[in-house]
Amino acid sequence: MALTDKHCVPCEAGTKPLAMPQVRELLKQVNPPSREASDGRGGWAIGEDGRWIIKQFKFSDFAEAMNFANKITPIAEKEGHHPDVHISYGKVVVELSTHAIKGLSENDFILASKIDAI
Repeated sequence: MALTDKHCVPCEAGTKPLAMPQVRELLKQVNPPSREASDGRGGWAIGEDGRWIIKQFKFSDFAEAMNFANKITPIAEKEGHHPDVHISYGKVVVELSTHAIKGLSENDFILASKIDAI
């Protein structure tokens, strides 16, 4: 099943974050070579500490960046999983992590795939 077809499930404290091999495997699903070549945006990257993934989206101006960020809101609310979103002129940076487990879960990749579908 594709990540965009899945839904986030609540994680409880005590649940272990994904191991790095699992993270790399899921990262391939949100960064297929064909998508990166076609949209020119670049892909999701693993944060320095391995506890989050990050992606920068570029736009022509602040209004377009805000419009994109506002489209993330209903998706995040529906999934019950909320990214850190940083907005500046012509740029939106999205960071995903599962705070309850202090690391990455499949939820982060599900939400990443849904954000990419915007």
